[in-house]
Amino acid sequence: MAPNSTVTTTLTASELSPRESKILPEVTYRTLWGNFKTPLIWPNIIGIISVHVITIIGFVTFPYFQHKSTFAWCFVTGWAGGFGVTAGAHRLWTHKSYKAKLPLRILLIICYAIAGQNRLREWVRDHRVHHKFSESDADPHNANRGFFFAHVGWLMMRKHPEVLRKGKSIDCSDLFEDSVVVFFEKFFWPMKLFWCFIFPTMIPYFCWNETFYWCVMSCIARYVCGLNFTWLVNSAAHMFGNKPYDRKIQPVENLMVSILAMGEGWHNYHHTFPWDYKAAELGNYKVNATTLLLDLFAKIGWAYDLKSPSKQLIQQVIENHGDGTRRD
Repeated sequence: MAPNSTVTTTLTASELSPRESKILPEVTYRTLWGNFKTPLIWPNIIGIISVHVITIIGFVTFPYFQHKSTFAWCFVTGWAGGFGVTAGAHRLWTHKSYKAKLPLRILLIICYAIAGQNRLREWVRDHRVHHKFSESDADPHNANRGFFFAHVGWLMMRKHPEVLRKGKSIDCSDLFEDSVVVFFEKFFWPMKLFWCFIFPTMIPYFCWNETFYWCVMSCIARYVCGLNFTWLVNSAAHMFGNKPYDRKIQPVENLMVSILAMGEGWHNYHHTFPWDYKAAELGNYKVNATTLLLDLFAKIGWAYDLKSPSKQLIQQVIENHGDGTRRD
């Protein structure tokens, strides 16, 4: 290809999902010297920037010592939302790394609703595509396109044509064998609005007479923090860290992400053994809160058939594929 040539790929409405085709019947993507250009989604950009500005104002002005109960409530709902993403959307429904009885699945779907992220079927589809085509044009949050894109930029613009095409090849029919998922998908917006925004706002207002202003501000701040902790798994955990299990892949082990994302930052391990319910080679629970909770649920029988590789297999992979940074 000539140095100043441009390759244009057009994605027609037939290749888009029904929701995407209603928004934009035809999408044109241009590649120039490897740089990918795509139409921006301005409602998403404005919304994401707005909630982040509100969150920054809230962090700076929140009277922490005078509103300890509300501050603690943010942690409770934040952890609940995080658990819904890590143990529910990720480890259970995407990777099927364990099985859950009905009470736990109901709890997980409520927690996932508290997190306020995408429809579960979209979350699962995108993550399965991400694993199968990691760091390629088909990866929804391809880290090779930079930290900002992998973190949040991918939500601000139209998807690469390969993401949509490869996404169609991913089978997510298993999700709809679960009645809990079917119910959630049917009532997605009422569930999201109530559990993510209304419920967390009303509890401090009615239970300890918090002002409505701080109820709303704290709810938005908790929501935005949860989003960023999830996004860090796509960005920082693909860029900053070591590769003790597979030196040839891009995901890395990142302690800070593991702390913030309840154990999801041990990403080199996770991409090597995606079916492990721990998503890490667990030594203790200090940086894998999700596994701690799953083990507790396993003790009462709500979680079962927990999958995990043998120590011998892990050691063999480390010796054959790791970068030498793993230390016993």
